[in-house]
Amino acid sequence: MMNYKIVIADPISKKGMLYLQEKGATVVDLSSEDKQRLLDEISDADALIVRSRTKVTREIIDAAKNLKVIARSGVGLDNIDVKYAKEKGIKVVNAVEAPANAVAELVLGFILALVRNIPRADSLLKKGEWAKSKIAKISHSLNGKTLGIIGYGRIGRKVGQWAKMLGMEVIAYDVIPLAGVEQVDLDELLQRADIITIHVPLLESTRGMFNKNLFEKMKDGVYLINTSRGPVIKEEDLKVYLKNGKIAAAALDVFMNEPNPDRDLVEMENVIATPHIGSLTIEAQDAITMETMKNLWMALTNNSETGK
Repeated sequence: MMNYKIVIADPISKKGMLYLQEKGATVVDLSSEDKQRLLDEISDADALIVRSRTKVTREIIDAAKNLKVIARSGVGLDNIDVKYAKEKGIKVVNAVEAPANAVAELVLGFILALVRNIPRADSLLKKGEWAKSKIAKISHSLNGKTLGIIGYGRIGRKVGQWAKMLGMEVIAYDVIPLAGVEQVDLDELLQRADIITIHVPLLESTRGMFNKNLFEKMKDGVYLINTSRGPVIKEEDLKVYLKNGKIAAAALDVFMNEPNPDRDLVEMENVIATPHIGSLTIEAQDAITMETMKNLWMALTNNSETGK
């Protein structure tokens, strides 16, 4: 059996490292090291594992003379120069199934927190204000409300299924034909939805997609949720529409600049902000790591091994 060298640039669960070691791989954990150490160690590595922190640039790819696989322990690949990697004959794999439930759970939590004003009620009570009447005047029920899902992939479908169970009408927009949901064009979704949740990948076509032009088309008092990627929203425009009430409130798990988001945005009273925790549950992280490791090993060994 060939002894593969696998470099880990960002923290993964111990289960993932153990899986690779049991396969006979030499695992080099650089998750607490600097970029220079990564550049030194990757020169003869067969595979590289990253999460969100490490940016796999041309510099890193060129330094990896023997690299066969880049594995992203998560869904998105926007921190990897995928095109250049493929030009170099390097396979790129990730985890697409495991994170879906955890992210969809966060979206559901956001929906409930927004319409019932849970964070605001909690904050006021902790400050000594019994704001029962104030909260009652700005809270809504979900039953009968319309949820618009932009991007109806694994996460979007899961959110849609759960929303229907809560009595919501679900409509979706996607660039591909959909089944099992009412598919509408983007303008119709913006005009009909009481709550909009974003699930699009970060591409050149989606960067800054949500700007003043789209915000203007939304229903007055809409709630907006983003757990996809921060740069799909033009944050300066979002602040304007949060201030004027066109957007009643927003729940954001991702931002233009991470880990240093716009303080003016995250500190707004009608914004719920979390630090990119969509898939960060103990169970999901283990599942994501194992899905990634199995996909990496299959790509590395170039066979149909299931990893079991």
